[in-house]
Amino acid sequence: MAQATTPASRPIRFVLNGETREVSDTLPTTTLLDYLRGPERLTGTKEGCAEGDCGACTVLLCEPDGDGGIARRSVNSCIQFLPAMNGRAVETIEHLGRDGPTPLQVAMVENHASQCGFCTPGFVMQLHSAWLTGALTDRQSVKDVISGNLCRCTGYGPIVEAGLELAAEPVPDTGEADAELSTRLTELEGEGIFAYEAGGGRWFAPTNVDDLADTYAAHPEAILVAGATDVGLWVTKQYRELPLLIDVSKVRDLMMIEERQDKVYLGASVTHRAAQAVLGSIHPDLGEMLRRFAGAQIRNAGTIGGNIANGSPIGDLPPCLIALGSRLFLRKGDDLRILPVEDFFIDYGRQDRAKGEFVAAIEVPRLGDDQRFFAHKISKRFDSDISAVMAAFCLTFDGDVVREARLAFGGMAGVPKRAREAEAALVGRPFDAAAAGDAMAAMAGDFSPLTDMRATGGYRLKTAQNLLKRFQLEQAGAVSGRIAVIGPQALDLQAIGGAA
Repeated sequence: MAQATTPASRPIRFVLNGETREVSDTLPTTTLLDYLRGPERLTGTKEGCAEGDCGACTVLLCEPDGDGGIARRSVNSCIQFLPAMNGRAVETIEHLGRDGPTPLQVAMVENHASQCGFCTPGFVMQLHSAWLTGALTDRQSVKDVISGNLCRCTGYGPIVEAGLELAAEPVPDTGEADAELSTRLTELEGEGIFAYEAGGGRWFAPTNVDDLADTYAAHPEAILVAGATDVGLWVTKQYRELPLLIDVSKVRDLMMIEERQDKVYLGASVTHRAAQAVLGSIHPDLGEMLRRFAGAQIRNAGTIGGNIANGSPIGDLPPCLIALGSRLFLRKGDDLRILPVEDFFIDYGRQDRAKGEFVAAIEVPRLGDDQRFFAHKISKRFDSDISAVMAAFCLTFDGDVVREARLAFGGMAGVPKRAREAEAALVGRPFDAAAAGDAMAAMAGDFSPLTDMRATGGYRLKTAQNLLKRFQLEQAGAVSGRIAVIGPQALDLQAIGGAA
């Protein structure tokens, strides 16, 4: 491992509504929203929830796509830290319509798609982002796009109609302007590790995995941050002081996707948006689960590695990865360690990760012809809600007999966990009503779920049992299945420090 040197602090340099900004005296944990509404006085961007749920703070984030163009995505500015904007461009509601009303703004007005107006800038920025990225195709796509925007005036109907009108408008050709912006942002970002220090706080942003490993080994007390969809709330809700953060969102080696015949590899910094298509190609239920994973803005920012590393007992993805028999690649310095995802979760708030060690990649097996998979999320609200129960099952068959059973749940214990007694009740038997009934009964020995604001313990257990019954009925043909999705890139496993 190379000897880590501390790079000199540089100003945060980014583009805001077309103009270059340099910031050198703001605490690293200052959110983009506070900067916009404070020093910039851009008050069209609203604070509603300060946790990435309501979408009132939505802005458009632009960055070089690696091919000389620009990648665009909507994000919640309330949980994005300002140093993460270095080398990126931000557009707010004030930038829209600077040369006259856009097709979206016209459609919003003509459809009376605003009531009290507080949430409207967020809806407009979200629909604008989706239009530019080609995500608006039909009524369902409009609904999916605004799943992370809340309106308490019940004004969704006119907003959906405005979105549909926008979907019919041709997307402008921005190729030449994008090439210029890409060059500009690359120059602003600078080379090597971006370091920023102000107000007693420090921020490092490496761009390759070796620099990340060296920096984290030298500063194992640092907090790793990618999309900030969890860490952002530590500041906005818990008011925690985070004196040192390492941003992994620009580590190119961790943003790759590699599809093989029998496996898929995802770098830890791959966003849920980028992973949706490739995971959906493994099984439609995985794609459908990610369609319901938080809201679009969170999927645009939150990462696969972050969802695993934070160890939440109600994370939606870990039960699916556990059921599929996925493995984690963890790196510390020059050393790479591989372990099953299920072994990573030790107890509530505890994971098998040493100081200075980070999740580098995830290996997800594809299903064999002898395997059957099921994943289903139970929540109070269909879109943008936290699970009460997340279930994922994978059965391997010898003919009609279950050879191996992997039944994994979120929300049932302090960690994502397999139902071992229920699994044992299925192995060596046909997957029929009798076997499912025995496994459902055995599940009571696997879990003693808690009661909280999302569900009672009794409801959780009954729901978990019924989801297994649903799987059995689906396999018997008594219940129809669900939906699918598609698309993506290439992960160099040597680059992260190991081989498959």
